[in-house]
Amino acid sequence: MRPSGRAPDQMRELNFEAGFTRHAEGSCLVSFGDTRVLVTASVEDKLPPFLRGRGQGWVTAEYGMLPRATHTRGNREAAKGKQSGRTQEIQRLIGRSLRAVVDLPKLGERQVVVDCDVIQADGGTRTAAISGAWVALRIALDKLIEAKAVAQDPIRSQVAAVSCGIHQGAAVLDLDYEEDSHAGCDGNFVLTADGSIVEAQVTAEGECYDEEGLLRMLRLARIGCGEIFEAQRKAVAR
Repeated sequence: MRPSGRAPDQMRELNFEAGFTRHAEGSCLVSFGDTRVLVTASVEDKLPPFLRGRGQGWVTAEYGMLPRATHTRGNREAAKGKQSGRTQEIQRLIGRSLRAVVDLPKLGERQVVVDCDVIQADGGTRTAAISGAWVALRIALDKLIEAKAVAQDPIRSQVAAVSCGIHQGAAVLDLDYEEDSHAGCDGNFVLTADGSIVEAQVTAEGECYDEEGLLRMLRLARIGCGEIFEAQRKAVAR
């Protein structure tokens, strides 16, 4: 039995509240159980210097945790004057995941900056951020399409992410904090709606896993992402 009482292939309660903020071109408050991430997508008519004049756009991401998103207060990284290695790794993962499903030339010479701010953490903050980021990006690009600022839809497919792990010898889906902190191994899977794998990060956390264990986690990730894709579609259709 999992600590939460869920079945091995059962997700936490999912919710995408689209259009959560007023000013951003796209926004979403995403909840994976008690993990909550506010995501905004901002469209800018400028590009990083290395892309200027190349006839394509760019999608990038920033990630952060509010000081009291966890059980104890953490210092703001801005007060320290630098981002942690973890923060940099996660925001690069979010950016890569979104660019995997965006046709950058169709975006034109503009940039979309996606900000992911964790307001409450209970495991799976990066996977919730990626899943909510697609919703915010979809809303922002729909506005460009409606305004005829882009000729074709730049988004090729949906992208979502979910965590899986081996907990007490069993493969389980969508780990919360209690499971994540005691899992023998844990991983994050980023998948597209057409069945492709964008990224798989699976790490032993005290015990190694075999090939069958990896495949069990991947199968669970496909189940979980299937539920996320459906929730994303409902969110942007409202």
